[in-house]
Amino acid sequence: MRTLYTIGILLYKLLILLAVPFNPKARLFIRGRRHWKKTLAEKIIPGQPYIWFHCASLGEFEQGRPVIEKAKKEWPSCKIMLTFFSPSGFEVRKNYDGADIITYLPLDTPSNVTAFYDRVQPVKIFFVKYEFWVHYILEAWRRQIPVYIISAIFRPDQLFFRNNIVGRWYQKTLRRIDHFFVQNKESERLLQQIQLTHCTVSGDTRFDRVYEIASEARQIPVLNLFKDGKPLVIAGSTWPPDEELLIRFINQSEEVKFILAPHEVSESSIKRIKNPVSKTVALFSELSDSNAAHADVLLIDSVGLLSSMYQYGDISYVGGGFGVGIHNILEAATFGLPVIFGPNFNKFKEAKDLVALGGAFPVATYEELERILSTLLQNSEKRCRLSDLLINYVNQNRGATRIIIKKTLKL
Repeated sequence: MRTLYTIGILLYKLLILLAVPFNPKARLFIRGRRHWKKTLAEKIIPGQPYIWFHCASLGEFEQGRPVIEKAKKEWPSCKIMLTFFSPSGFEVRKNYDGADIITYLPLDTPSNVTAFYDRVQPVKIFFVKYEFWVHYILEAWRRQIPVYIISAIFRPDQLFFRNNIVGRWYQKTLRRIDHFFVQNKESERLLQQIQLTHCTVSGDTRFDRVYEIASEARQIPVLNLFKDGKPLVIAGSTWPPDEELLIRFINQSEEVKFILAPHEVSESSIKRIKNPVSKTVALFSELSDSNAAHADVLLIDSVGLLSSMYQYGDISYVGGGFGVGIHNILEAATFGLPVIFGPNFNKFKEAKDLVALGGAFPVATYEELERILSTLLQNSEKRCRLSDLLINYVNQNRGATRIIIKKTLKL
């Protein structure tokens, strides 16, 4: 099975290589991994202990960030190494000052893994949420390096829980992990079904992170001028299916302001959104005190601002729910904004929790979006009640970082 797995990794690399002429992310994926051995040789300080954190992409980084920063305080003699699988994580956070080395993860082949460990020689390894790279896990076990999975969440339909040759093979790999820190009791129960008991229900570290974001939110005074005393709907990390519904609502709305922050910030994305909007549209890069109040719609044409912008909003829409799954709704919830999103949210515990509590609203059609937005916009008292509910939900679920660090200190 390990041979087949390795062949699968190499085939994946081949597909990425074939996409390089047509796809900018594929080019970054390949370019970022060139000469990785030389890069590590230049950056690694011989004899220095490293704690290695690995995140698939930007969302997982935000989950791992509170643990990274706490680990730096608890183990001051250690350096922090941070790796990413995806360009969308690395390219945004390659200058993050909480880690001493930031790089792409070499693909999970036996030769890469051996060379990686020989150079880095980590003393602890933290994989965030979904990362189960077989060769990396097994080689760490062989070298007696502890591996922890943090903020993990499991579902019954995942490969690990199937009673077939692939499922049983993956289960053997999971047994080489020293400890699982999972988000909920259901994940713990699923692991126990396959005789994995080295598990702690710690919760989701994103609650700690979004609380920090709210506490340290950047002030953007020009947004008060843009809002001009009117209700403000903030749509974050949107994709074309989200934007199609939102633009239809924007065009028929009155006395409401909108901020749209597309997931892909590019000239083509901005044009795609701006052209069909019949209201006055401004780009954030061109916004000033003199023109802010005149715009009805603000398009965000830069990255890194969305989480701070939520503090100025009244209602949020989070994109991705018409694709593989919604983006981070907790960044909006921590500021008390009711959250609307598309129908593909069932893989996300916080979304299901907030739907059950009445603070989040899935929509599958324009009619549903129009009904929910109109109701919330017309009822400020309801928005205030939901705001308290959402802030309380975030506060009650904080503390995962403390549990993880305390447990790993003992282990």
